[in-house]
Amino acid sequence: MREAVVTSGGDRMRWVELPGEEPCRVYVHGLGGISGMFVEGASHPALAGRRSLLVDLLGFGVSDRPDDFDYSLEAHAGALARLLEAAGVFGAEVVAHSMGGSVALVLADRWPELVSKLVLVHANLDAITPVKGAPGSGGIAAYGEEEFLATGWDALRATAGETWWSTMKTCGPRALHRSAVGLTRGSEPMMRDLLLDLKIPRGYLLPEDDVDFRGGEELTAAGVEVIAVPDCGHNVMTDNVDGFARATAAVLEGNAA
Repeated sequence: MREAVVTSGGDRMRWVELPGEEPCRVYVHGLGGISGMFVEGASHPALAGRRSLLVDLLGFGVSDRPDDFDYSLEAHAGALARLLEAAGVFGAEVVAHSMGGSVALVLADRWPELVSKLVLVHANLDAITPVKGAPGSGGIAAYGEEEFLATGWDALRATAGETWWSTMKTCGPRALHRSAVGLTRGSEPMMRDLLLDLKIPRGYLLPEDDVDFRGGEELTAAGVEVIAVPDCGHNVMTDNVDGFARATAAVLEGNAA
């Protein structure tokens, strides 16, 4: 386990590092996730052999959970940038899931020297309207912060499901709420626009059965490799490790169909 100071207050982000060849690959989890969700994928024969950083975002997993951090996409991206700089990582191939993909898009736009290729795994590309009772970030962000800490966290625990709760319980409730609020608001420009405008190799992985996905033709026209992965839900990299690894490798190696 490695760590780096990423805020002026001395808060630390931590990551697991797998040795291998450069350029480095960086794996970033989603809302309520942890770096461990990428262990099998990063170790798969299609992806193994590269130096790889499996990162816990600030507020999640084993990273610190400061109360004076706003956990917006911009703030998360800035903290991740400082981690990569501390680790001597430039021109990384970034693989990022869900909210982590939104963070990675801001990172690639604001700190282009840090990212050479980008694979988004069912990442958020648009703002979300908060609605109480809705799944994911929209339901969390519908609470006020103190209301979420008082009642929303317990309500979420009762409805989150065993798989999501198994990782979400490792994060800070305040960090989770602020991250959800930041995710629903999105970035400026919005994440979809950032993805369309980036000039680096990019891929977008989604579940084959995602009937709500929109804008695929626009992404493809802009040079984004859009790949539907079978036999998986939102957590593509854990639901179908082989499918995730092969699709990711195809994007990174320039062999996507």
